[in-house]
Amino acid sequence: MRQTDALTQAGLNLIQQALTIYDSDLRLAVCNRRFVEMFDLPEALTRPGAGFDETIRHLALRGEYGEIDDIDSFVAERVQVALAFEPHYMERTRANGRTISVEGAPLAEGGWVTVYTDITDVKAQEQLLRTRSELLSEEVLARSEELAATNRQLAATISALEETRRALTAMEARTRLTTEMMPAHIAHVGPDGRYTFSNRKLPSVMPGRPAEIIGLHISQTLGPDAYAKVLPHLTMAFDGVQSTFEFTDADSSRRIRAVFTPDPSGGGVYILSLDVTEETQARVALQQTRRREIAAQLTSGLAHDFANLLTIILGMQSKLGRLPLGDEAQAMVKATLQAAQRGGTLLNRIADMTGARNYRPEPLDLDMFLADVSTLASSALTGGVTLQVDNRVPGPLMLDPGMLQDGLLNLILNARDACGVQGRIVLRADEVKDTWVQFTVEDTGVGFSEEALDKALNPFFTTKGAEGSGLGLAMVYDMAKLAGGTVRLGNTGSGARVILRLPLRRAGSPAEPSLVLLVEDDADLRATIRDMLTELGHRVIEATSVEEAVLLAEGLPEIGLILSDIVLEGDTPGVALAERLPGRRVCLMTSLPAQHPLYRQAAEQGPVLPKPFSAAQLAGHLAATRHAA
Repeated sequence: MRQTDALTQAGLNLIQQALTIYDSDLRLAVCNRRFVEMFDLPEALTRPGAGFDETIRHLALRGEYGEIDDIDSFVAERVQVALAFEPHYMERTRANGRTISVEGAPLAEGGWVTVYTDITDVKAQEQLLRTRSELLSEEVLARSEELAATNRQLAATISALEETRRALTAMEARTRLTTEMMPAHIAHVGPDGRYTFSNRKLPSVMPGRPAEIIGLHISQTLGPDAYAKVLPHLTMAFDGVQSTFEFTDADSSRRIRAVFTPDPSGGGVYILSLDVTEETQARVALQQTRRREIAAQLTSGLAHDFANLLTIILGMQSKLGRLPLGDEAQAMVKATLQAAQRGGTLLNRIADMTGARNYRPEPLDLDMFLADVSTLASSALTGGVTLQVDNRVPGPLMLDPGMLQDGLLNLILNARDACGVQGRIVLRADEVKDTWVQFTVEDTGVGFSEEALDKALNPFFTTKGAEGSGLGLAMVYDMAKLAGGTVRLGNTGSGARVILRLPLRRAGSPAEPSLVLLVEDDADLRATIRDMLTELGHRVIEATSVEEAVLLAEGLPEIGLILSDIVLEGDTPGVALAERLPGRRVCLMTSLPAQHPLYRQAAEQGPVLPKPFSAAQLAGHLAATRHAA
């Protein structure tokens, strides 16, 4: 760096003109030897950091600018002119009789550069031409002098404009590169609604839209459905009000967040668009989990007291049933027992809906899964009701088989009840825009009423009278929200339709067989998990504590995976293994609740496998964590 500075200074010293560069605070950044010689300055005013005002004051006191009545006002005026950072050109005669031109230009980074040129000889030649030429008229001479001065000023202006153009070109290139690197669509539309700028990222945010959109109208680019959704916000932005909103693009099934910001300079609108589909799915799942926690807190105490009351009622009615009562009393006892038993069933279903059940996806072959659902559902169908299953989604997906099976069976049984003694039910699985897996259940029953379309997803709403609990569709809705999906109700021309959408997640390839260190202090559970691992093709060695696991891992570098419980034998929890064995792949499992401090600490290291789990869930977890690593 010092060598570069020295070479730069040497080059500046070879220039015949005097040159200075002052920063935005009017502090000297650099000057050349010709500047020092031209104005005979002391060393203190030629070092970097010297103030512009100090230099002007020194020259004024020395008579450089002629007679000055008020030095302070003169210096302040020169400083204010300099702070304007505007291109300028002037010529002046110094106190020593020499004439110089002063050419200044601002810098894009702040500050300015000034070049001082001694034009005494040029002026002398002009004067000689004036005095000796008898052939040229006075007007021609004056015009020649004016033209020479104008040419010098024009050259200075062109130089300043070239520097400004270079700075603007560089700034535009940096801005373009920055916008194109962002994972968002950035654009500008004029007052006529046509695009004047775009970073060509619209297709990545809203698939199916064109990349080259400059000159196109926003309605033509987005399409009628999306344009209708953004038009109110666009109108607000044209009126000067910023708007931030979200909408679902029907064409791509993506959730889009958009910001429309008014452009005060040109009357247009700046547009920022982001694809927040996965964020929305995660947010919906988190919100539903929180709702379940609140519901569980509100109902747990009531359910406990209600269960005690039901127990008393059942006991008393059983005693009454054994007494020699009349037929009418026996019928009343029987009805009371049935009501109490139904209350117990209702409590169990509430517990299922509000309990701490988590969405636990695992690799699922939809063909086999839907075949099992068909087998289970067919046994509950009457002879006149048929079920048709159609799977159009290839490959294994990450889904929770237990929740999904419960949900689909609920929908099929509801469709059966709607069909009555005869009808047809269709269960179809489709892939939607590489974003959702969609399960559609249609029937040839009576369809949903207007009230049912509005309230059917609410807990305890039922159209079945005393036969219905009103929790079937509510449980399906709850499962969908936990997964980050949606449930939609509607009618076809011949019956009802329920659409269940869940996030589409492709299942990863199984983890490669390796030597697994299983760390678990419960002998029976350790044996069960060891069998699962060996069925997956892994070789297994075992430990019961962190200390034992560390010794084995340090002695066996071929261990490819450490699968450990969080709570182990001894005082050290399993979460310490990642720190004790850096660089080794550690997967943690636990039966602790998610609110436990050790669970939260483990979750910071990576996904945690909750107990109990099946072999399929273990395989899916190991595959998912392998890809995440």
